[in-house]
Amino acid sequence: MRLLVATRSAHKLTEIRSILAGLSGWTVVGLDEVDVTYDAVEEELEPYETFEENARSKALYFHERTGLPTVADDSGLVVDALDGAPGVHSKRFAPTDHEGEERDRANNRHLLSVLGDRPADERSARYVCVVVMVGKGRPEELHRGEAEGRILHEERGEGGFGYDPLFYDPELGRTFAQITASEKDARSHRGRAFRSLARTLEAGAAHGAAHGTAPGATG
Repeated sequence: MRLLVATRSAHKLTEIRSILAGLSGWTVVGLDEVDVTYDAVEEELEPYETFEENARSKALYFHERTGLPTVADDSGLVVDALDGAPGVHSKRFAPTDHEGEERDRANNRHLLSVLGDRPADERSARYVCVVVMVGKGRPEELHRGEAEGRILHEERGEGGFGYDPLFYDPELGRTFAQITASEKDARSHRGRAFRSLARTLEAGAAHGAAHGTAPGATG
């Protein structure tokens, strides 16, 4: 069975492949691998105010385009002092037209600006990831993962992407940009959400094997 990961982010796809590497019965594929060319309508797939609705919107869209069991996530940074912002607007938090790494840097500068000189105990935050999977003949699945931390006053580390250089993990004493990829997979919001999905898919595969059926649905 092929499992389509509906993202245009190379960073995200790499992380998700790593997290799902041990998943049996499924082959993880990206949009390019199944020849899903970019369409401008994709920029309108996340108009909602919850991670759940945005993830569902993307999963349904790409499932309808391909017929494949499809998983999509919506994720972002929730900062308590900002009443949950940037939240679902994390990707486009800063007022800029830049994309890619330039946008990441602009978002980080904007976050530091709006937080100002608030002390450490007023900079609590969490990463949130909601994963939705849809497929023909199977019930929709939703999985949520969170990672607690706080926002530093300056960036640290060269790894990761997005807000990782500012997101400090108190238990590790490092930012998400200072830890290894395997450490991040183990502790991140995305790692938690996709491992939850993997457990469900593994259980379904085991059930199907016991009853002589294929893992997952057709399509």
